[in-house]
Amino acid sequence: MNKIVFATNNKHKLEEIRSILGKKFEVLSLSDIGCHEDIPETSDTLEGNAMQKAQYVFDKYGYDCFADDTGLEVEALGGEPGIYSARYAALDGDDSISHDSEANMTKLLRKLEGIENRKARFRTVIALITHPQSLPKGGKYDVLHSNKDNENPSPREGQRVGFEGIVNGSIIRERRGGEGFGYDPIFQPEGYDQTFAELGNEVKNHISHRARAVQKLAEFLSL
Repeated sequence: MNKIVFATNNKHKLEEIRSILGKKFEVLSLSDIGCHEDIPETSDTLEGNAMQKAQYVFDKYGYDCFADDTGLEVEALGGEPGIYSARYAALDGDDSISHDSEANMTKLLRKLEGIENRKARFRTVIALITHPQSLPKGGKYDVLHSNKDNENPSPREGQRVGFEGIVNGSIIRERRGGEGFGYDPIFQPEGYDQTFAELGNEVKNHISHRARAVQKLAEFLSL
């Protein structure tokens, strides 16, 4: 498998993934394959949303495909914002600030005012769906489920595999750093005194939740 679709058009994610996977794989974006529609994400779990996106591309375009979903889970808020991380601020009714990182951070910091417990974690789930002949031979991996066990089987026969990456840390009280994206300026990973936005992409690409999930994906694809 040398050509694979990453079900996103997010340039930050693409740069991060391509940097981690290196030159061994040609990682195509949705726009590279002519997919411009808005792929639905209606699951109530990260795993479900990731598989929904990968399945859509696999069914409609026939490519081996992987997709990710990431959530910031804050302990004191019962796991919020979780699956709503990208549109956290918009949940208050203003759709114009959906996917607005500044608005999301402002809301999160406001909800944590006066709370001493700042523990949080980033969790990324990657769902890969491939044609059976693309699967590496040997090795252990987490098969999500096969078509024969699926209530809504795919029109194409595919194998589904899942990977997870977690990084623990804390939410600081003010934004710091100018790199990265999303909640990076307020998330400080465990073992570091800088935020993701201060550490820079080179360091982040080695220690982040997405990096850890993608590393598992890369190891699997290289079996």
